[in-house]
Amino acid sequence: MGPVGMPGRDGAPGAAGEGDLQHHRRPWLRAAEGADHLVTLLGPVRADLDAAHRGVVAGGGALSALAELGVVRASWERRIDQARGECGSLAGNLREAVRVQSRSNEAVKSGFDAVGTPAAVSAGTAAAAASGTPGDGGVR
Repeated sequence: MGPVGMPGRDGAPGAAGEGDLQHHRRPWLRAAEGADHLVTLLGPVRADLDAAHRGVVAGGGALSALAELGVVRASWERRIDQARGECGSLAGNLREAVRVQSRSNEAVKSGFDAVGTPAAVSAGTAAAAASGTPGDGGVR
């Protein structure tokens, strides 16, 4: 087991930073699209609910159940509005997560790119030796 407690490739002892961790934008964006789609689907539901209740109220007369029906309808209207709001917020949050993760990935990549790898440092030292320049850039 490597320092992170995970086996490496082919069961060999692993080490941190094998370079196989990847972030993909697509699943996050698909989830955001799904949330947006739910907002769209829920859009006409209140109007449909209103149309379905028009005939009931007109033909119900003085039935006491109509008062209860009004309470239930108001509850459903609130739930529909809340669901649309939550889905819209979720879609925005998912897209923001993609933006933040992408910026973070770029910052990490830039940080690693700025650090010389052992092979690059060795190549630089070998090139300096071949040119007769001290490998430390002349600093003593």
